[in-house]
Amino acid sequence: MSARGAAAGGRLRPVVRAPWTVLKRAFGWIPLFELRNKVLLAPSGVRLRRLVNGEIARLAKTLPELPQALVVTAVPTYRRPEALLVAVRSALAQTFQDQLVVVVDDGGGLLPELPDDPRLITFSMARNSGDCGVVRNVAMRLTRSRYVAFLDDDNVWEPDHLATALEVLEAPGGPDAVYTAVRRVLPDGSEHDVLSVPWDRRRSADEQFVDINAFVGRRTPGLRFSWLYRPKGVLPREDWDFVHRYSRGRRLQHIPHITVQYLVNPASFFTQW
Repeated sequence: MSARGAAAGGRLRPVVRAPWTVLKRAFGWIPLFELRNKVLLAPSGVRLRRLVNGEIARLAKTLPELPQALVVTAVPTYRRPEALLVAVRSALAQTFQDQLVVVVDDGGGLLPELPDDPRLITFSMARNSGDCGVVRNVAMRLTRSRYVAFLDDDNVWEPDHLATALEVLEAPGGPDAVYTAVRRVLPDGSEHDVLSVPWDRRRSADEQFVDINAFVGRRTPGLRFSWLYRPKGVLPREDWDFVHRYSRGRRLQHIPHITVQYLVNPASFFTQW
């Protein structure tokens, strides 16, 4: 390319990027990227819906009726038996008792021997979906509750996590959902940082600061994670999209009290989480 052509190309780039810049300022990059994902990844959504509908029909036959509690805690897992046991123990050790812990194995077939507790039920999917959000959807569709909470299999809750959340949610005029502060730790056990950011929906369109492990919200008819399969590196992640969609027309409140220990896993989809 000639020097003149290169210069012309350089002048065109800002013009071509101008619409994106305007849209990003108006709506934020997370909903814009998610709109792109809905177009590009649509076939994966059809496939995963079919998979989940089949699994729900199969698993529901094992239940005399849908289990229920005030809070359902969805725990997706895939081949992390040791970490899962620690996570489940932290969920069952909550000072708030009216909960149902639902472990859904994403076709990994490696569930450890878990505590014998009537508040714990487990399901194993026949096939791997490869998507945490889809597995959480299975847990929610197989249960009933007023509130839902989420705990990944490599993270742990402090004993007062649910009690702290429910105190705010159940108060007169309480919000629709809350999220607590999170201590992020490295694999060697040292502290990486503490994530504690007040709620701001506009900010949530550009920056994800609500960890799904810290989120407790009211169950609504449309409460679900995206059906899209997201290969490694595809953003936004399913929980980022979930929080932004859930907050539309609803009140969220941050509780600046650390109740979650989050493992910063080098094998995760992104480095800073």
